[in-house]
Amino acid sequence: MQDIKNRIQKEAGGKTPITSFEKIYFGNHKSNIRKWFYGILISLFLFLFLPWTQNIRARGAVTTLRQEYRPQQLNTIIAGRIVKWHVKEGDMVKKGDTIAQLAEIKDAYLDPQLLDRTKEQMEAKVASVSSYTDKVNATSEQMKAIEQSRGLKLEQLQNKIQQNTLKIISDSMDMIAANNDFKIAEAQYKRQLVMRDSGLASLVQVEQRNQSMQSALAKKMSAEIKLNNTRTDLTNAKIELNQTQQEYIEKYSKAQGDRAAAQSEIASGKGEISKLQNQFANYTIRNGQYFLIAPQDGQIINASKAGINEIVKEGETLLEIVPKNIGLAVEIYVKPVDLPLVEKGQRINMVFDGFPAVVFSGWPAASIGMFQGQIAAIENSVSPNGMFRVLIAQVDGEKPWPPSLKIGTGVNGIALLNDVFIWYELWRNINGFPPDFYKAQESKSIKDAKKKK
Repeated sequence: MQDIKNRIQKEAGGKTPITSFEKIYFGNHKSNIRKWFYGILISLFLFLFLPWTQNIRARGAVTTLRQEYRPQQLNTIIAGRIVKWHVKEGDMVKKGDTIAQLAEIKDAYLDPQLLDRTKEQMEAKVASVSSYTDKVNATSEQMKAIEQSRGLKLEQLQNKIQQNTLKIISDSMDMIAANNDFKIAEAQYKRQLVMRDSGLASLVQVEQRNQSMQSALAKKMSAEIKLNNTRTDLTNAKIELNQTQQEYIEKYSKAQGDRAAAQSEIASGKGEISKLQNQFANYTIRNGQYFLIAPQDGQIINASKAGINEIVKEGETLLEIVPKNIGLAVEIYVKPVDLPLVEKGQRINMVFDGFPAVVFSGWPAASIGMFQGQIAAIENSVSPNGMFRVLIAQVDGEKPWPPSLKIGTGVNGIALLNDVFIWYELWRNINGFPPDFYKAQESKSIKDAKKKK
């Protein structure tokens, strides 16, 4: 640039100013590019330290929190023929309104006097059961008499057994006393023998001690025999008691068998009566199933049968009813990697399709058009799409959801997590790390309560 300037001055004789050159090339002008470069660089550096709210985004749709608020299928309970439609698609119905009328098609129910004939069969069975009931009562009285007689006889034998038991105790005491006397006499005899061998006792004294020992032995044997005889008497009394019990058991069992046979006939009759009553009730209820009734208030949609005289099967769907008064909820699907970051009761920001919203992902306070929700349930099993279903309900006291929301409207859910710097969020996304799980700190009162526990 300086060489060009010198050449121009030389051609001009060194006297002509080159103002045009200065205006075109800005040779003496000081550039601000460096300042702008450093300014932008510093701004970007400071921008990296701005706060950023981590979040999880999930797509879902508007649904209901309770099953009975969702579209309900109206199915036929019985097979039949459509006689008349009382509504058409799009009509609003109330609970208890008649939807359609059916006619019978099965030959088992075509008899117009079916209920009367079934009732006559029940009355005949009831009379039969009454006769067997009288027989059971008579047999029961017979069994009571046998039971009383057996009680008196058993009481007599039990008294005899008790007497022998007491006698055994008395004889046992006598035997123990005789055994003690024998042991004393035997010990005295042995000492006398020792004294005789030492020259301190005479033969007469030894014989006297021997006689006393033999007498004590005889008493001991007599006491043992007496005790054994008493035990034999006790055993005989027990055998007699068992025989008596066996005899009365046989008599009682025979009467009981007769009563059981009568009771069996009664049970069989009652079973047939119950069966007939069940048939009678089924026939009565079936007569009321010819009219299909609306289970709740709502709108009729998706009628599957188009005309009169069409045949419908048992359990076949005729139409659907969309409930009128429903409690809306939102279902979103969360990826398995994000599932540990959500929990029941957590707040969720939502954007509904068709409702304008301006969303700043990292600055929720600056976003507009979003609605608040609260996680009401998290399913424990994975859905067919490979994600977990989360139900979100409205929050009392917050901005209400749009009243014109319909079931099936698309929803974008945003779960707010921890507040971090922008540079950290960029670093996390580049490395593929999950967001930071954040829980609000517990209040001092809750911490104190936990410490007390």
